[in-house]
Amino acid sequence: MKSIIKRSFSDFFFEYETPRQVLVKNRRVAVVCRIIQLGVLSYIIGWVFMYEKGYQTVDTAISSVFTKMKGVSFTNISGKERIWDVADYVFPEQGDSSFVVMTNYISTEGQKQGKCPELLDGKNKCTSDADCDEGKYKRTGNGQMTGKCDTTTSTCEIYSWCPVEDDRKVPDPPILWTAENYTLFIKNSITFRQFNVVRSNLVESVNQSYINTCLYHSQTDPLCPIFRLGDIVERSGFNFSEIAWKGGAIGVLIDWDCNLDLNIRHCKPKYEFYGLYGTGKNDKEEKPSLGYNFRYAKYYVEDKVEKRTLMKVYGVRIDIIVHGRAGKFDIIPTLTAIGSGVGIFGVATVVCDLLLLYLLPKRDFYKSMKFKHTEVQEENPTLPPSEKEREIQKE
Repeated sequence: MKSIIKRSFSDFFFEYETPRQVLVKNRRVAVVCRIIQLGVLSYIIGWVFMYEKGYQTVDTAISSVFTKMKGVSFTNISGKERIWDVADYVFPEQGDSSFVVMTNYISTEGQKQGKCPELLDGKNKCTSDADCDEGKYKRTGNGQMTGKCDTTTSTCEIYSWCPVEDDRKVPDPPILWTAENYTLFIKNSITFRQFNVVRSNLVESVNQSYINTCLYHSQTDPLCPIFRLGDIVERSGFNFSEIAWKGGAIGVLIDWDCNLDLNIRHCKPKYEFYGLYGTGKNDKEEKPSLGYNFRYAKYYVEDKVEKRTLMKVYGVRIDIIVHGRAGKFDIIPTLTAIGSGVGIFGVATVVCDLLLLYLLPKRDFYKSMKFKHTEVQEENPTLPPSEKEREIQKE
């Protein structure tokens, strides 16, 4: 027993096993094998290492965005002149990464709380007081019904801010059509924590004198952080006159794709523009809830009575999205990529074995060369000799 255990340990530690290989001289199979190996090698070098940079470790950015609009508009509506500046047409005013630039509006002035008839829009008709349930609201209404039917308008009387807003007709052309000449300044900072790198879209070549004169252009000024609103809309695929009428939304993507194995100066932003939703004028079928709008009110007191001016605002909503990715050489992902590539080389062996063993005419011959079959012969049990056999042996 001791010798058996000793021999087993000796065989395990001091003997090396290697698989048996068969050299097959077949041109077709050899060509297929080399083509597959060349394809795998091209994939590893071209895609994994050069395109995907599989030799790098990757970090995503933490970003901050600051925005500032500039521009002035002048309107003259029914002889009422007014100047509109950034404090009047940007919502909210804090310079967020998501904001709205007003391009059109419907104004309802002098509203005060009280009783008044519903809007003559055909949705709140009545013929008697029985049609107006006191204390209830209609889904299409603008206030709480008093229980009376106004005979002059044939609509229910309501408690509301009076007069009721009439938004059935949107001004066309848009009131602030000159908004296309507004300019947007974007300041973006990103941090790659893993590499301790901080960058801003105001890169080395963007100084104060350059900012004072530049305007973004994808070919001539791709790093200028100042954008014309009309250009943003057009680059997103919309028509400014249409989107200014009823509003819409645009996404501005700031894309950072940085290779930190190179000089940090090569880490620069790229700006892209996407139309998220618009007026739908070009659609074959009319869609509900087109454009973008919201309401806000300016409150004041007149003769000790609280009043307000209600504004239904149509505008261009801009959402600034930052995508940051940085890569730097690291030995761990490099070895992982090489190891996975070496493993893929085994595909060539599997394909060629299938050809040899199952498709080629001499497949039986190749099977006999590749596989070695052994048979264990069963031993017949030896019986003790009989008395007759013993006697014969003695003689």
